[in-house]
Amino acid sequence: MALNPQLCPSGMPVPFMNEMFVLARDGVEFEVDKIPGMHGGHLKAKGTVYLSNIRMVFVSNKPVGNCTAFDMPLLYVHGEKFNQPIFFCNNISGLVEPVVPENQHRALYSTHSFKILFKEGGCGTFVPLFFNLINSVRQYNQQSGLGAEPRLDPLQAAQTPVDEMMRHAYVDPNDPTRIFLQQPTPESQLRRRTYQPQPVEHTI
Repeated sequence: MALNPQLCPSGMPVPFMNEMFVLARDGVEFEVDKIPGMHGGHLKAKGTVYLSNIRMVFVSNKPVGNCTAFDMPLLYVHGEKFNQPIFFCNNISGLVEPVVPENQHRALYSTHSFKILFKEGGCGTFVPLFFNLINSVRQYNQQSGLGAEPRLDPLQAAQTPVDEMMRHAYVDPNDPTRIFLQQPTPESQLRRRTYQPQPVEHTI
């Protein structure tokens, strides 16, 4: 997981090279723990979740402390589970490993637990696409022999074939998820090449 990824003026994440956005879902509440600088390390915010072939990005409606967005590489997500509690809204919970800067030691960073709560409308479109995409990413990486190394490059997920999955996606009329049938055109034509901070000239 990485805090505050680059965003376009519209609030949409600046894409990586070969990144394809699959969907956007408004009206969710996002919870995550072990965030440095937050009271008790726990953060809760409302906003939009973007899902691509590389990552899931939560963008808050308004900043919470110094945090506006949270980037979760799909290769780093595990233990994901769809929950349907009787008295509360449906949600997805799971764990995500931190994106560790190249010059830092992995032991300095903790695994985060997260939860996405569907506060407005159904989730019959989002949930199957989310789980299918996670499974596709894992299958592709197992077949490629990339394994599950903790320092695995999150951008390896860009090679996952998602076109077929998108063509057969079920659309739930009660779910306000927006599926991208063609890629949105961000205001910026910049494409990021790495998760590590780089000077601006390297991101073009």
